[in-house]
Amino acid sequence: MEQESFDYKKFEKEALEGLKSGKEVFGKEGLFTPLLKRFLEINLESEMDQHLENSKPEGNKRNGKSSKTVRSTSGTFELETPRDRHSSFEPQAVAKRQTFLGDDLESKILSLYGKGNSYEQICRLMHEFYGLQISSAQISEITDKIIPEIQEWQNRPLCNMYPFVWLDAIHYKVRSNGEIKSRALYNILAVNKYGGKELLGLYVSEQESASMWLQVLEDLQNRGVNDILIICTDNLKGFSEAIASIYPKTIVQSCIVHQIRNSTKYVVYKDRAEFVEDLKAIYKATTLEAAEIAMDKMEENWGEKYYPAIKSWRNNWSKLSSFFDFSQDIRRIMYTTNIIEGVHRQMRKVTKTKGAFSSEMALKKLIYLCIKDITAKWVGIQPNWGLVMSQLQIKFGERFTQDD
Repeated sequence: MEQESFDYKKFEKEALEGLKSGKEVFGKEGLFTPLLKRFLEINLESEMDQHLENSKPEGNKRNGKSSKTVRSTSGTFELETPRDRHSSFEPQAVAKRQTFLGDDLESKILSLYGKGNSYEQICRLMHEFYGLQISSAQISEITDKIIPEIQEWQNRPLCNMYPFVWLDAIHYKVRSNGEIKSRALYNILAVNKYGGKELLGLYVSEQESASMWLQVLEDLQNRGVNDILIICTDNLKGFSEAIASIYPKTIVQSCIVHQIRNSTKYVVYKDRAEFVEDLKAIYKATTLEAAEIAMDKMEENWGEKYYPAIKSWRNNWSKLSSFFDFSQDIRRIMYTTNIIEGVHRQMRKVTKTKGAFSSEMALKKLIYLCIKDITAKWVGIQPNWGLVMSQLQIKFGERFTQDD
């Protein structure tokens, strides 16, 4: 079919005049929007010519055109697509149901969403920057496209063994059946045998519990994690038992920082500095024997006044003192959950403006985009990893050296 001529000299003249007068380059009335429209329509006509040449059975002909509004970062325009009588033409330049042009626009929308912007804010920004009129429903359709990616990521195979794994949960509000309810989002952070950090998965449940953590650990096992050398956790009741049922050889280290926080809640303000200083003598001791002596002294000084705090240390001592079996280099990695709490702080920066998520999937979508942004920056390995690795090899032998 013969194409209508496009007056490029006229376009060039009008574009130059528009630039001088301050006309927008992009947007619905942008200077280059007509050129993009023309370029696409020429390609679609060429595709139709080729399609008709190869049509079987023969006799297929053109059957007019259909029009639809196409949005792109270059502007919004009405695109005319040729049709055929057999309705067998499948355009490639702009697909039949495609209304957003190019991955670039979708990636910009996902980037804005991943930084915590609401659908309404994204709609406004798209209009301000590109002159695009996009609805919240269309933004939702774009963000929904990452759901299969989330599912693939969540079910991907994992390494056979991880030297260090941190388990912790962060809590959010989610709308469910017309009510706003609390949800626990479980994150699993690991350091692999090469010293690199990995986020292994994200899980959502109604509340944090040892039974849910058991399900999380079972999922890790099903995805190929046969052994974990050291797991670092907070002091959730039943946590150690859940770990032992899946990974019986794993050493469990309760977070010292969590324990300190739990202890100081019993202590009045005027005693707190001195109390914490005595605690330092316990967890900064060079040996287990020295730590136990410091513990006895701590009880002697504060046991009568703050018995619940001292009792908590005594009851949890087997899990709190695990790191004394290792060198200082390994202790620095395992004695606290600060490494995963740092990830949670980055997530909260993005989610802090969210009063409540519309659904669990809305929560997962945003957190997954956060995870992609966070992990993209993880290009190095843990400090002194060569030394740590050699010490782990000595301590754990074949458990560390086993192949994936």
